[in-house]
Amino acid sequence: ESDTASELSFQLGRHKKSPSTGSHSSDMASVSSVSGSVLSVYSGDFGSVDAQGTVEFALDYDEKNREFQVHVSQCKGLAVVDERKGRTDPYVKTYLLPDKARMGKRKTSVKKRTVNPIYNEVLRYKIEKMVLLIQKLNLSVWHNDPLGRNSFLGEIEIDLASWDWSNRKLNWYPLKPRSLSAVNGVDHRGVMSLSIKYVPPGSLGEWPRNPPSGEVHIWVKDVKDLLQLRPSGVDSFVKCYVLPDTSKKSYQKTRVIKRDTNPVFNHTIVYDGFHTEDLKDACVELTVWDHEKLTNHFLGGIRLGLGTGLSYGISVDWMDSTQEEVAFWQEMMLAANEWIEGLLPLRSL
Repeated sequence: ESDTASELSFQLGRHKKSPSTGSHSSDMASVSSVSGSVLSVYSGDFGSVDAQGTVEFALDYDEKNREFQVHVSQCKGLAVVDERKGRTDPYVKTYLLPDKARMGKRKTSVKKRTVNPIYNEVLRYKIEKMVLLIQKLNLSVWHNDPLGRNSFLGEIEIDLASWDWSNRKLNWYPLKPRSLSAVNGVDHRGVMSLSIKYVPPGSLGEWPRNPPSGEVHIWVKDVKDLLQLRPSGVDSFVKCYVLPDTSKKSYQKTRVIKRDTNPVFNHTIVYDGFHTEDLKDACVELTVWDHEKLTNHFLGGIRLGLGTGLSYGISVDWMDSTQEEVAFWQEMMLAANEWIEGLLPLRSL
């Protein structure tokens, strides 16, 4: 963490005027702040090769071991990536969607100098069957470049809810170009309703200065249409940090709302110690999590800031607000002491 991060000594209080749940203590497993970027399914695609060829694989669910298995057999007729050398070094990668980050990716080995690779490998996911049935399998083929400039060769997406699990045979599937939603990174995770306001130092009058330093108020109202991880819904809560400060002082969370994909939190947080010039360098990160006994699963989040990529002159990957998030933060900066209402889509962070 940079030296400049320590300059932000935000203190926590709570806004009392609007309905608030206040602090909620629990023995929840702690999960560190998600200020690193989760790479998208399509990160590192530098090639402009047309998708062609086919892939042979089979799907199975091992009830005894509670394991989803993707038997990757082989590919045929893949595109040639390096025309000059006539070279393709392919491998197969799988994700479970919509939450790429939760289950992670699996990859086969790389086969060198072939457009007809044979793998005969099994990619495995430890996952409950009922959770698996609300996922999609994304299987994509890539050329492996030693410099990390990997090229996309084609993909197939399978809705596991409608999959015939009695079919365990190897089948051939045509590789398709990337779906538009995936290229644009549109993976719908829900929408957060919230209000924010900035109270500048001394703006409320009264001697000596009220407030003595600036305050940012965040009112998390509700979230609609969260990912359905279980038939009963999800047990969700919201975490808040003001980056670059990831210390306990900066960390706040709402209570857990159980079995609901449309949770109402109605929770307010106040950060003081804010000077007006801090607003361009700080970022309010709100993340939604599914609470489970052993670990919490990331469902989506938003980052409110100017999205400049810089904080106190240092390049940071979390200063990556979308246009909507930036516009919301700017509106707050321009309208001191006013609640600004917003409806923002959750995203991967």
